[in-house]
Amino acid sequence: MLLLLAAARPAAAQEPVHVFRGATLYPISGPPVANGVLVVRGGKIAAVGAADAVTIPAGATVHDVSGKVILPGLVDTHSHVGGGEGGDRSAPLHPAVRILDTLDPQDDGIKRARAGGITTVNVMPGSGHLMSGQTAYLKLRNGRVVTDLLLCRDVLREVCGGMKMANGTNSRREPPFPGTRAKSAALVRERFVAAQNHRDKLRRAGGDASKAPARDLELEALAEVLDGRRQVHFHTHRADDILTAIRLGQEFGFKPVLHHVSEAWKVADQIAAAGVPSSIILLDAPGGKLETAEIRLSNGAALEKAGAAVAFHTDDGITDSRWFLRMAAMAVRAGMSRDAALDALTLAGARMLGLQERVGSLQAGKDADFIVLSGDPLSVYTHVEQTWVEGARVYDRANPAERALAVGGYGVYRGGEMHTAEGEWEDAQ
Repeated sequence: MLLLLAAARPAAAQEPVHVFRGATLYPISGPPVANGVLVVRGGKIAAVGAADAVTIPAGATVHDVSGKVILPGLVDTHSHVGGGEGGDRSAPLHPAVRILDTLDPQDDGIKRARAGGITTVNVMPGSGHLMSGQTAYLKLRNGRVVTDLLLCRDVLREVCGGMKMANGTNSRREPPFPGTRAKSAALVRERFVAAQNHRDKLRRAGGDASKAPARDLELEALAEVLDGRRQVHFHTHRADDILTAIRLGQEFGFKPVLHHVSEAWKVADQIAAAGVPSSIILLDAPGGKLETAEIRLSNGAALEKAGAAVAFHTDDGITDSRWFLRMAAMAVRAGMSRDAALDALTLAGARMLGLQERVGSLQAGKDADFIVLSGDPLSVYTHVEQTWVEGARVYDRANPAERALAVGGYGVYRGGEMHTAEGEWEDAQ
């Protein structure tokens, strides 16, 4: 069965062509394809479909992946890899803080995320503030500086991520932080009202610098939220906090992506009615905060049944990025459909980041981000064998040093080197 087929054309010398044939393909945007063929030209997907419907370009490097499974690269909508920091204790709201100014693209966590099949991440500052700062959308390419990984091209002129917000117990601390949930919401409303006024003054100035208000980095960032240019990612757990987050969005004209939503099963219909997507986490170990006491593995099923958009995230290191696939398996066990669970690992997350035109599914013209699995995506026995980002292999389990990323503990590194399965040490890069 043919899903998508790009017209064959000669490959340019600077565009390597890779063909993966024999695997079962999960395009996500369509049904699985047995004995499929995936054609990658340069950094893009050129064609994907059944073996009898896709022409293999002359001169292509052909990979026999018979018996394997190929999925789009996984999209993690909420991660803390890269060692980034957000706001400090000087104020409860820090919308001007940028996580990209503190990210380390050579962080070990990024390498482990690739071993887990993750190719796109939303890296967040922490949730200890009502606004911890601006997130960064990263593609997990090989790179040594943060701009090598950013999904935007011009960090000085483009919005390169979202805005992290939070409510509940995390942001309730000693002054200047709020001590109650009601005060938390009031502080957020005050700041958005100030941002509305700032934006209105800029509009009235009509480009005349002499009439424009002084620059205010915090209000400028919030104006991007008001204008729909910057997505709000809202940490929230309890049912009442979830509804507060929705109300704030309705008052100021933005739709947040709700993160965690431990009690989503209590208000799934209200979430769906508001048209607000949820990025959920599934935990399989006891412990945590009191406000998460009523989390359920059936949150995904409840949101799916209500008709609400749902994706998964790791919140790494709450859940190790290497076990991201397990989220879908646990959700299916708790009643979520298989198709929705696989979508929640990939395309649903891409939509929540506004990146659905580039990533999240195997379609001609999209970035060549995909993973090769040893077996069924939901099986506990399945391993991520390879991870490809924009047509370049960034993880290969067959390499002993890289296999250590998947099976080793946090002590697998020493001074920039990686401990291999043979007991040797070699350059981690």
